[in-house]
Amino acid sequence: MSQTRKKTSSEGETKPQTSSVNKFLRGSKAESRKENNDLKTTDSQPTNWIQKTAPSETAKPLSSEMELRSSMEKYEQFLQKLGKKAVNKCLDLNNCGLTTADMKEMVALLPFLPDLEELDISWNDFVGGTLHSITQQMHLVSKLKILRLGSCRLTTDDVQALGEALEMIPELVELNLSWNSKVGGNLPLILQKFQKGSKIQMLKLVDCTLTSEDGTFLGQLLPMLQSLEVLDLSINRDIGGSLNSIAQGLKSSSNLKVLKLHSCGLSQKSVKILDAAFRYLAELRKLDLSCNKDLGGGFEDSSAQLVMLKHLQVLDLHQCSLTADDVMSLTQVIPLLSNLQELDLSANKKMGNSSENLLSRLRFLPALKSLVINNCALESETFTALAETSVHLSALEVFNLSWNKCVGGNLKLLLETLKLSMSLRVLRLSSCSLVTEDVVLLASVIQTGHLAKLRKLDLSYNDSICDAGWTMFCQNVRFLKELIELDISLRPSNFRDCGQWFRHLLCAVIKLPQITEIGMKRWILPASQEEELECFDQDKKRSIHFDHGGFQ
Repeated sequence: MSQTRKKTSSEGETKPQTSSVNKFLRGSKAESRKENNDLKTTDSQPTNWIQKTAPSETAKPLSSEMELRSSMEKYEQFLQKLGKKAVNKCLDLNNCGLTTADMKEMVALLPFLPDLEELDISWNDFVGGTLHSITQQMHLVSKLKILRLGSCRLTTDDVQALGEALEMIPELVELNLSWNSKVGGNLPLILQKFQKGSKIQMLKLVDCTLTSEDGTFLGQLLPMLQSLEVLDLSINRDIGGSLNSIAQGLKSSSNLKVLKLHSCGLSQKSVKILDAAFRYLAELRKLDLSCNKDLGGGFEDSSAQLVMLKHLQVLDLHQCSLTADDVMSLTQVIPLLSNLQELDLSANKKMGNSSENLLSRLRFLPALKSLVINNCALESETFTALAETSVHLSALEVFNLSWNKCVGGNLKLLLETLKLSMSLRVLRLSSCSLVTEDVVLLASVIQTGHLAKLRKLDLSYNDSICDAGWTMFCQNVRFLKELIELDISLRPSNFRDCGQWFRHLLCAVIKLPQITEIGMKRWILPASQEEELECFDQDKKRSIHFDHGGFQ
């Protein structure tokens, strides 16, 4: 999640004379330091955001200059100790295993970073209980725009201290408090300082144990946040009860581009409540309602306003227990979302015998790049409709059909799609009951130069393929020059000995410059191939992980 921003070099070229501090600061990029911590000076890439804190030679006595240089040395040493590099106006300590001592050291450095714009200390458990030491320094980093505190084990005292400090950073555009359970029940304490005209654009509160009262408060706050573009309330199962208030607030969020309500305890009635707000969200690009199992049946009479989302690019409805009537209703809506690029309908098993018309009409989505429809219990007719439609999806990059048994023995229906898919990057056919003829067909498609852009291929849990089929496949996989991941693992209950095809796989891997991961779980390698694999790892000096089932 860290962001690297370019540093400008013009300022360093316009000043004829520089102090020793400025010379040090220009060499403060962590990547320019040697292992022995010797400093190198350079005038071509000054670290401008730190340089502004350096006093001129005439403004302050030499002692202040030396003190500043000492602080900057400590700053660089602090980053190096944590394996981090200096990035312009950014302090990224995400998942660094910060200790209490590290926290104190970081707080001591904040006064020397007045131009800091991004602070990320997420996934550090020891932040919890010590946040007040940072919030007391917030006035010294008043230009802060991004604050990420995800999974920091914040305490109630931390939450209260944060709420009091937020008014000291009026330029804040992103606040991430996800995975902190003490945020739940205390949301007003944190966000009460947000006033009308707030610049906040991104608010993430994933898995914060938000209460229904928190949801009501948030609904009342949303009209104040006119710049809000991203709102993520996922995995807060109790806010479904306050959805009326949230939806009312969403009507004032005309700039919202991303709304994520994954696993929020939504019900059938929730669809109707949200539907009334959709007409006000003309700029929405991403809508995630996934993993709300009680939504099933809610789309039957309440999906009409989805059509108003003209700019929608991502729609995620996986694991929503969609009924046949839901599918019928969505058939009238989804094909009209002409800008849709990603559609996830996976894990809705009742789609199996009712989605033929919906899948047929997906051909009217020319921009569709990702179609995820795994574990939908597709039947022969629905798979045939999907195969006929997929030929028209020329922009498709991700195609996931895993856990649909009807694909087995019928992969030939996708032959034209596989030949015409010039953009396909990810193909997943896990647990599709594929047979030897299917994998031989796939090998022939690869051999003729198709699927050349494929980066991830998942053929796992297809245990019916015989050694001859795997041999044919491994002999031709070498043509997938951009392949990064390949998975041919067996089911958890099945163990098999590798055949001679493993040697063909090793020969193929030599010719695949980008591959890093080969999944072979529960395939047992012959003892004779153990040394061969070890020699391959040593000779090729490439980081390729063979995840196999061990040796005989």
